[in-house]
Amino acid sequence: MIAIFDYGAGNLRSVANTLEEVGAAYRIVRDAAGLRRASKLILPGVGHYGQLLRALDAAGVRPELARMLRAGVPYLGICLGLQVLFEGSEEAPEAAGLGLFEGRVARFPAAARVPQMGWNRVQAREGCRLLAGLPSPAYFYFAHSYYVPVTEGMAALATYWVDYTAVFESGLIFGVQFHPEKSGPLGLRVMKNFAEL
Repeated sequence: MIAIFDYGAGNLRSVANTLEEVGAAYRIVRDAAGLRRASKLILPGVGHYGQLLRALDAAGVRPELARMLRAGVPYLGICLGLQVLFEGSEEAPEAAGLGLFEGRVARFPAAARVPQMGWNRVQAREGCRLLAGLPSPAYFYFAHSYYVPVTEGMAALATYWVDYTAVFESGLIFGVQFHPEKSGPLGLRVMKNFAEL
């Protein structure tokens, strides 16, 4: 069973709809007990980096979430769900991320029009599991002002003023900066690939 964690601001219905479309069983959960019953986890991210982390702390799930990811439970972070895997973000310098990976989330350059909203080209590296079976490059829907820089674990690249991580893969921890739930048939394939891991 895939658990979609509800922290009060995620795009839950759209994410749930994509899982239904690909025939994957899921449950929306709101506490650590719900997380523990899951065989896979999805953390959708819409909103503010600091707000998401405060919501995880208020629900008391941060330690359990980190423990499960370290234990190898498959995880898909969408947008902010990717960003919180790292140590911190320029969006909320006072907020510590989950710190599972080194690095900080950066803001696009001051000259860039933000948020970057719309379709953007994603170039997969060889062996990218989330984008298996898809053309490369492929186009996905983005809506963000902050990004994970090019880092170890980057499985696909996008460019908007700077090159950045569009897909992150490390063991069974996955993250996408784009929104598969808003990316049509290609987004459905991403969700199917995760569900079938």
